[in-house]
Amino acid sequence: MKYIYFDAGAGLSGDMILAALLDLGVAHAKLKSKIAALKLPVSLRITDVERSHLRGLRVDVRLSKRASKPRRWRDIESVVTESPFSAAVRERALAIFRNLFEAESRVHGCDFDETHLHEAGADDALVDILGTSWLAEELGIEEFYCSPLNVGEGWVETSHGVLPVPPPAVAELLKGVPVYSAHAKEELVTPTGAAIVKTLVKKFVPFPELTYDRIGCGAGSRDNPALPNILRVFYGDSARFSAEKKVFLVEATIDDSSPQVLASFIDRALELGALDAYLTPVVMKKNRLASKLTLMTGLDKMETLISAVFHETSSIGLRHYPVERRALERSVETIRLFGEPVGIKISRLDGQRVNIQPEFSDCLKIARKKGLPLKEIMRLALLEFSKKG
Repeated sequence: MKYIYFDAGAGLSGDMILAALLDLGVAHAKLKSKIAALKLPVSLRITDVERSHLRGLRVDVRLSKRASKPRRWRDIESVVTESPFSAAVRERALAIFRNLFEAESRVHGCDFDETHLHEAGADDALVDILGTSWLAEELGIEEFYCSPLNVGEGWVETSHGVLPVPPPAVAELLKGVPVYSAHAKEELVTPTGAAIVKTLVKKFVPFPELTYDRIGCGAGSRDNPALPNILRVFYGDSARFSAEKKVFLVEATIDDSSPQVLASFIDRALELGALDAYLTPVVMKKNRLASKLTLMTGLDKMETLISAVFHETSSIGLRHYPVERRALERSVETIRLFGEPVGIKISRLDGQRVNIQPEFSDCLKIARKKGLPLKEIMRLALLEFSKKG
């Protein structure tokens, strides 16, 4: 099973996504053959181009003089359903189109069934969306990830007149998606591109730790002097990728919470998924004694923990930043001591055991039950484990 990560610092569009996936190694003739089978009034021109002196693959969808009339949902559904693609490709394409039509319907205030895509946009979108869905199947891609989206800024001319960037349909599609604007006063994310990533992407995360096999580069139509108009796609095995692998520190200095509240919050933070949680004594302004609360967390738990800090302590501000971490491989084996289970935590470096520790809470329970010193129970647990070889 494969993953891709869209590096969308220069935005993205349907044709850029199509070109980037094609650039991962699929034969150009194969894509042209699949699109020709749709019998649309289009042809494909695939070329290597330069954008800000960087190479990228460009896919131009050329319309014939007999371009289609505006297409409504029922027209798109008919073309997709009758296309020669697999059921999975058709299902994926229809899901993307449905999101696109729903967004257009909401921003223009018309019924879903009456919403339409204009001539060029309809045929372009069919090629981009069906082509992308087919390439994803051809490349074995099951998981899609993406960076936060650079949407640009300014104004754009459309068939509906001059609209602000991001255009209303794009803004509607990207609800809940992290976006920003940098380096370019123009439209960087198109409705088709937004619909594709909104439908397919599992998580939008800043550039994570990646292990990848190939990079595809899809070029946009313009050569923007402000930034390379290229979408990079990183492709590799899903088993070697984790969107949450990077860890973050969340810190708050607190001088007006009771020790009982802070002590309780450490337990609460660990329950909520913090990888580590601790307090450090510090001296703040006006020489006030205080505590620095530090939480280590993966990206997936960070917002939950930040919310908990504000709800359950007196902090009114905190900071968070990514950190690098190296951790040993860990496993747990179980032994029995005085008839009670005790977990033995084993840490390995390059496959070799470098640390062995009995589980504290298990040993403490036995020590209290038997009336023996805790250190003696821990010694006996290690001895029992050593007998197992």
